Amino acid sequence: MDMKSDKIKKGPGGASVRALFYGMGYVREEIDRPIIGIVNSQNEIVPGHMLLGRIADAAKTGVLMAGGTPAEFPAIGICDGIAMGHEGMKYPLASRELICDSIEAMAVAHQFDGLVLIPNCDKIVPGMLMAAARLNIPSVVVSGGPMRAGFSDGKALDFNSIMEQIGIYKNGGCTEEELEEIAERACPGCGSCSGLFTANSMNCLTEALGMGLPYNGTALCDSGERIRIAKTAGMKVMELVRKNIRPRDILTEKAFENAITVDMAMAGSTNTVLHLPAIAHEAGLALDLSLFDKLSEKTPYIAKLSPSGGHHLEDLHRAGGIPSIIHELTKKGLIHKDCVTVTAATLGENTANTPVADSTVILPIDKPYRNRGGLAILRGNLAPDGAVVKESAVAEEMLRHTGPAVVFDSEEEASAAIWDKKIKKGDVIVIRYEGPRGGPGMLEMLSPTSSIAGMGLDKDVALLTDGRFSGASRGASIGHVSPEAMNGGLIAFLRDGDVIRIDIPGRSLSVELDEAEIAKRKAAFTQPEPKVNSGYLARYARLVTSANTGAVLR
Repeated sequence: MDMKSDKIKKGPGGASVRALFYGMGYVREEIDRPIIGIVNSQNEIVPGHMLLGRIADAAKTGVLMAGGTPAEFPAIGICDGIAMGHEGMKYPLASRELICDSIEAMAVAHQFDGLVLIPNCDKIVPGMLMAAARLNIPSVVVSGGPMRAGFSDGKALDFNSIMEQIGIYKNGGCTEEELEEIAERACPGCGSCSGLFTANSMNCLTEALGMGLPYNGTALCDSGERIRIAKTAGMKVMELVRKNIRPRDILTEKAFENAITVDMAMAGSTNTVLHLPAIAHEAGLALDLSLFDKLSEKTPYIAKLSPSGGHHLEDLHRAGGIPSIIHELTKKGLIHKDCVTVTAATLGENTANTPVADSTVILPIDKPYRNRGGLAILRGNLAPDGAVVKESAVAEEMLRHTGPAVVFDSEEEASAAIWDKKIKKGDVIVIRYEGPRGGPGMLEMLSPTSSIAGMGLDKDVALLTDGRFSGASRGASIGHVSPEAMNGGLIAFLRDGDVIRIDIPGRSLSVELDEAEIAKRKAAFTQPEPKVNSGYLARYARLVTSANTGAVLR
């Protein structure tokens, strides 16, 4: 079998490379085998990444059992929850590109024959998938798995619970001791946060794309099943090397349609609308936002997890996980079953015998929560290039809303106004200059959305931004408004009191301004100075594109 690594380690010319391997303790038999990079984003600051050393060890065992030589190297990983609400939140999305670029650098410099990619949290998963698509060498993604839900007084808790409890506390609804009790119980152990937030959404969609093994998205972090999946991933990457099955054989247009369909069926994070186009871009494909709406129109919403509902990832796993959701979707012909996956079998073959085990968690396809998907793409004069909302997490009375704009030029200003109770029922909070370029880094707005929910205003107040929302956000939270303010989008010209019209079922987002007034404001517009003028973020801001293109770098 010809191997990519042969060009650096074979023959007389490879003696110098062999010498370096000998110096590390490798024997000739190991050097002669395929070299598999084990990309481990383990660290001790992110709950989802704390235990990834176990996953890496299991994946290396799998590679060894299948006749390969594993070589582990690191990747960074930022915790969005810790970065939330301060200048650190400028970095998570931007780190996605660093992760992708650094894996490219390591894989090409050392001529790996294949990769096992081990992420778990929000930007690390798409960053690694982007790297796999860009490099196009045999690759398997295996995540660290979700944490269990917490409990208090018989009620399930997750990270969003503590964020909203802060709002309840600020509003006088609980004591500091009661707040701390929720803090102690919301995250009972390691793993990606237990709701269908961005990390778990992307880990589940990794399965639907075909880049992860069945149950990659739902098998719990602390389970033996998770270790078995990691060992199997190590064995499977060797099969992919032997059969020369590469990421771009898997990441086809049909595969992305499958992922979007599964996303709509379970109402994943709005951030999936940012990450899937970025992954597609690296695979040489273009995903237009219109495809999300097209697939949403015909995809029944059959799994309602936190923050849209009361179930968590452990419940979804018990009910059959992503294979059972796919199995149910195939009943209506909504899945391309012929797509190849990292199992070397097709998605249809992987899910042919995976019926739903608990129909209270995954509803029958002919008895869904509703007949269209959980995410919506809105357009109008405020968002000609699109905006995104998790429709399934919006209260019925807020699906259509008209109200006065209350405009802020940063998340910090908006959060302070919410805490100071300056927001009234009916208002539309506008947070601008937080897009990919303006933030820079497209800040995630869980602090203001959870504050609104915690203060009991989520059925009365809307929020729209050129930034983005945490997968844990709920309510009429409309993000990714494109073009962003920093690029001269209409959101930059809004003033307090402008009437905003939101029609989520009608897929529209507009402001009641005539063309003459818009032109007048545009003529008077002066672009503000960048918020960051040095370091990586300044370079990122100069290169990043709009949210509707996945915020990729040009």
